[in-house]
Order: sequence, then structure tokens, then C-alpha cells
Amino acid sequence: MFGMNNQARRKSDIDGQFDTGLLLAAAALAALGVIMVSSASIAIADGQHVGPFYYLTRHLVFLALGLTLATAMTKVELSWFERNSFPLLLLAVFLLLLVFVPGIGMRINGSRRWIRLVVASFQTVEAVKLLLIIYLASYLVRHRDSVQGKLFGVIKPLGVALMLVVLLLAQPDFGSATLLICVTVGMIWLGGARLRNLVYLAIPAMPALAWAALSQDYRVKRLTSFLNPWENPFTDGFQLTQALIAVGRGEWFGVGLGASIQKLFYLPEAHTDFIMAVIAEELGLAGIVLVLLLFAALAGRGFVIGMRAIERGQRFGGYCAFGISLCLSLQAMVSIGVNLGVLPTKGLTLPLISSGGSSVMMTCVAIGMLLRVSYELSRAENMADNLADAAANAEGVRA
Repeated sequence: MFGMNNQARRKSDIDGQFDTGLLLAAAALAALGVIMVSSASIAIADGQHVGPFYYLTRHLVFLALGLTLATAMTKVELSWFERNSFPLLLLAVFLLLLVFVPGIGMRINGSRRWIRLVVASFQTVEAVKLLLIIYLASYLVRHRDSVQGKLFGVIKPLGVALMLVVLLLAQPDFGSATLLICVTVGMIWLGGARLRNLVYLAIPAMPALAWAALSQDYRVKRLTSFLNPWENPFTDGFQLTQALIAVGRGEWFGVGLGASIQKLFYLPEAHTDFIMAVIAEELGLAGIVLVLLLFAALAGRGFVIGMRAIERGQRFGGYCAFGISLCLSLQAMVSIGVNLGVLPTKGLTLPLISSGGSSVMMTCVAIGMLLRVSYELSRAENMADNLADAAANAEGVRA
């Protein structure tokens, strides 16, 4: 009995390690973000008479808050999130409804996407992304056989996502709504759903998405201006043409850090939605490739962690890793595609790089959860190695 208790104590003392590659990729993107926000926002802040380093200071504050929350996230057992996935989903619905409450919700540029906090505003969809991923991961664990074998097992999680999408379209926020749908479908497919069932559901969904995209005049203008921005370079195509000018000026190695001309009141949202265009202008093709490689490393490590977790039997953590990696990589792909003129304009920031309080903070939280998955995976692997060594030693003693 003493030996068994001692062995149990040793098991509980086993620690894990956070994934080094994931940490390095996230840290590099955050560091690049600080540099580029500083470069892209000085002229804008100075023109608004709030001080040249206003947006940089704001970015650093939210980055510090995000790192604090991410550190806290790495301390929470994944089992807690799995047990409370449904209350967290209800929290997501509550946050999306909160933007419509007078006095709490804020309307900016014709959209209700923010809630008023004590000292700042918060874009609720940034938290909703992670809350939905947690719920979907729990659902895929609890209904594994149904998802993999039955059409209804696929319909239910898509229905939950559709409920959130309807609330997002009411704000309106078509970009985030599309992202949630893509992440949901990706997680269901990675959870083992048959491609045939996804195709069956996609057939009626495509006309609905087309109607949503074409039902508002401003969305139609974005689509048409994306196809030929030079037709109306001073009206509907202004954002994209200025971004393309910035990309073209950068050539191979850029005009030099801080030397962008387009950010000087020509390029709208230079420090947020179009910060990639500033990177292209100041750092050139080399800067674009660097950003792509860093996001590929971040997402790649996330998918590897997810695969290893599922192979180890930690399915909830594995699906969370898949969902977070999908969300970050898809958002980065859309943001970069918009800046390079290969996708229609969407209001999505570049994760960890663009200036933005809610986005920066919740991206850090998501990475904190991904690090927690890697920690629990490492702990399980270390425990298995410890038990294998103990068994080998016991076998040697008996021999």
C-alpha cells in the first residue's frame, strides 16, 4: 500500500512543458506587431492630436492584458472548460445580444459590434470565437459516433453556429460570421464527419450565403470594387487601390522601416485592417514572406499539437487546438488576402500584429489555451514514460 501511495504521489508531481515552437512563433508575431503598429500609427495619432505614440501605448496595454489573461489560461485544467462548455456557449449568445442593449452596446461606422466597458470598448465576437470553439470541441467528444456516422450529428453543431451567425449578421458583421462558419465546418470535418454529409448541407447553404453577401448595397460594392478597384479609385475602390500602391512600392525589400508614404493619410486603417500593406511597403516581399512563415509555424504547431493530443486520447484538447489553429490561420489568410487584393474587403484584423484591443487580447487568450493543451499533452507523455520506466525497473528486479 505504501508503494502504491508513493507511486501515486510521484504521478501527481509530474509536470509538462509548453510547446517551444508555438511560444517562439507567437512571440515573434507579437514583437513584429509592436514594431509595425508603432510605425503605422504615428502619423494617424499625430493627426488626431492625441500624441504620436497613443496607438502604440494602447496596443502595449492590451497586449500586456492579453499576456496576463493568457498566463491565467495556462493554469486552468482543460477538464473545467469541457464540463462548462454549454454555459460558455450561453455566455457567447449573451455577449452577442448585449451589443443591442441601449447604453451598453456601441454603434461605430453603422455597426453594433462593441460593448461599452469602464475604460474602453470591447468587440464581443472576439470572445465568441473562442467560446464557440470550446463548445464544438466538447460536442465532438460527447457525440463522436453521431458526428462520424449520422447527418443529424453534423446538423446540430452547424445549427448552433448558425444561431450565432444570425446575431452577427444583425450587427452586421459578415466577415466574422463567415469565419465562424468556416471554423465550424473545419472542426466538424476534422472530428471525423463524412464529406458526403457536409456536401449535403452545403448545397442549401450556398444560396443563403450568397443572399447574405448580396443583400446589402455596401457588400455588393465591396465585391465589385474588389474585382476592379481601379474603375473607381477615389470612391469604392479607394482602400484597395491605396493598399495595392503600398504593396507595389515595397518591391523586394521595402522602402525601409518607418518610410512608408501610404500610411500618411492615404491608406485608411493603416494600423489595423491594412497593416499588412504597410509591412509590404516598408519591408517588401521579404516582410510578406516573413509574416506568412510565422503564421504557418504558429498554425502548424497548433495542428501538430492537436494531432498528438487526439492520438494520446485527449480529444477535447485536440479539437480545441484544431479550432484555435483554424481560426487564427483563416483570419490571417483573409486579412493578408484583402491587403494583397485577392479577397474582398473584410473588417478582420491580422492576429497579434494589427492594433486593436479586443482582437489582441483574445488572440493572446486563445494562444494561452493552446499552450495549455500542449502542457497537458506533455504531462501525459511524461507520465507514460515514467510508468514505462517503472515497469521496466520492476521487470529487471524480478529477473
